[in-house]
Amino acid sequence: MITGPQMRAARALLGIDQRALAALAGVSVPTIQRMEASPGTVRGVIDSLTKVVEALERAGVELIGDEAISHATGRGVRLKTAPGKS
Repeated sequence: MITGPQMRAARALLGIDQRALAALAGVSVPTIQRMEASPGTVRGVIDSLTKVVEALERAGVELIGDEAISHATGRGVRLKTAPGKS
């Protein structure tokens, strides 16, 4: 679903800290810290993970999973294109 490095990269793109992401997602800061410490795919409470992913998407981040259409291989993040822009 999402990796710890993806979460850190997504926050960096948005220019927010862990506290801000926790507030956007409605989870605790320790939850964000634990998720971001994961070297691979984040594991944990599905509800919390879903809240974080949805918060990042609402904030304008597109999460790129393995084998997703992208100009490169592997996982990553990118900002969504605003409607009407390319």
